[in-house]
Amino acid sequence: MNSSMKSPRKSSHLTQDLLSDCKNAFLALRTLELKIRNQALKIFADLIEQNERLLLEQNQMDLEAFEGSNDESLYARLKLDVTKLEQVVHGVRDVASLPDPVGQLLERTQLDSGLVLDKISVPIGVIAIVFESRPDVIPQILSLALKSGNAVALKGGRESLQTNRAFMNLVSDLERQMPELPSGWAKLVDTREDFRELLAYPEFVDLVIPRGSNELVREIMNSTQIPVLGHAEGVCHLYIHAKADITKSVEVAIDSKAQYPAVCNALETLLIDRKVAKDFLSGFEPAAIDKAIEMRGCPKTRQILPNIEAANDKDWRTEHGNLTLSIKIVDGLDDAVAHISKFGSHHTDGILTEDAAARERFLANVDSACVMANASTRFADGFRFGMGAEVGISTAKTHARGPVGLEGLTIYKYVLRGKGQVVSSYVGQEAKPFSHKKLPLTGRS
Repeated sequence: MNSSMKSPRKSSHLTQDLLSDCKNAFLALRTLELKIRNQALKIFADLIEQNERLLLEQNQMDLEAFEGSNDESLYARLKLDVTKLEQVVHGVRDVASLPDPVGQLLERTQLDSGLVLDKISVPIGVIAIVFESRPDVIPQILSLALKSGNAVALKGGRESLQTNRAFMNLVSDLERQMPELPSGWAKLVDTREDFRELLAYPEFVDLVIPRGSNELVREIMNSTQIPVLGHAEGVCHLYIHAKADITKSVEVAIDSKAQYPAVCNALETLLIDRKVAKDFLSGFEPAAIDKAIEMRGCPKTRQILPNIEAANDKDWRTEHGNLTLSIKIVDGLDDAVAHISKFGSHHTDGILTEDAAARERFLANVDSACVMANASTRFADGFRFGMGAEVGISTAKTHARGPVGLEGLTIYKYVLRGKGQVVSSYVGQEAKPFSHKKLPLTGRS
């Protein structure tokens, strides 16, 4: 464990007060009427739209402070522009239009006459979310949290501090326009030290979602007793099958890598069946050069493309987050699946093929949160999946996996309604039997 991330219990009134405010806000927010939550989301979208210039000015301050860094990937994630803000506004309004995730009747079972058990969806509680660089994450998180009745404590990267604060100022504006919203439902944690301390309060925080580097996620997991939901890294693969459409495959591979290389669902490793390697690479190489993709290949790949750099085991495990692409020639589908199992991060992996049987075998055997067939890995996204937005992509095997939208921010509870029944009636020699009859799911609980 990284000792610098250990979270001994401290007595900071600042952190305790912040978390106490979040907890109290959650208790009010979880029962807030849907129409009020939706109205608040629509107003929040309007506020972002109305304050576009201010947000871009604050973001420019962050960008100027970041100048001189050689991390092009981080700079790309940090930068806001009009198009990104339009997408943010669209995403918030989409969330407002989605069905209510809270109070949904998931199961109904009649245990006996007049004794009915309901399983219903409920908010998780107070969610702490830490993320690096991308300030447009804040409105996505806020919209999903508000719709699902959760309170949030947010810690963004210090490189986006001014933009983060600008978005949170809009939350204050929203609360002034919507007094029905409980104050404190969304809080910004400015420093690493305060966030480390936050991790020591499981009585206040119900879930931690880290969005960022492998190192960040692992440090969080090793530093708290609070449940953690996240992905350690996005080492995403595409496999070009022996029966792939070469023209289509080149286009999909280029999109997967170059459309936005700085994000976790961008392609990092291209696996090519040896039977089509020469044909595919002859079409892929000029397209990759045109997009300034830096190719690194295995020995077999370099026999076809002798001018590219050699790839090694580190490349197969690396989320580059830029235009670097690792390429390996494999001996068929099983070899491709084996490579993904060994080096992948269980984030997003895909196959390109016209063979239906091979397609289905790949989809069944690759154990990743998102598995694609004949589509770009960049589709692995909450907005594109119809969730409105996402708080992150989870590779965990808990209650939520893949893009975590509204459903991933709810859990469930059991509600039993009876008419004075007692357990003693159902035990002993003359015990009444349980019917355990499944009832239709009509309406809400």
